[in-house]
Amino acid sequence: MNIYLDIDGVILANDIQEAKHSKEFIKYLTDNHNVYWLTTHCKGDAEYTVNFVSRYFDPETIELLKKIKPTNWDTLKTEAIDFDKPFLWFDDQLFDSEKDELDCRNLLDSWIEIDLSKNVDQLKDLIENFPSKSNG
Repeated sequence: MNIYLDIDGVILANDIQEAKHSKEFIKYLTDNHNVYWLTTHCKGDAEYTVNFVSRYFDPETIELLKKIKPTNWDTLKTEAIDFDKPFLWFDDQLFDSEKDELDCRNLLDSWIEIDLSKNVDQLKDLIENFPSKSNG
């Protein structure tokens, strides 16, 4: 399964600290799935993205972050999604047009809304209840 991962509001709780359980979440995803950055902090260059988030994480987690592949898109993040393969997209906020794109493809359930203000343990809960443990 492909995983698309946002940064702000997902693995970073805010602009000064990592989200609770983000290290375990990153490890789980990179150990079990094909993971892609889908964030405003990545436009085709994963090295830039890792450098951006590296100040928040320990060296072991930074090595895991280096396994995450880049995406490239212009206007909507959905431009970078491979709709021919099963995927989950972890993001705190989508544009209405991105939701509409998923909805018209009957894939709105592939978006996992992250809301750390409602549940600071959401990343841990996701690991414990992940729908698939295959590399797909």
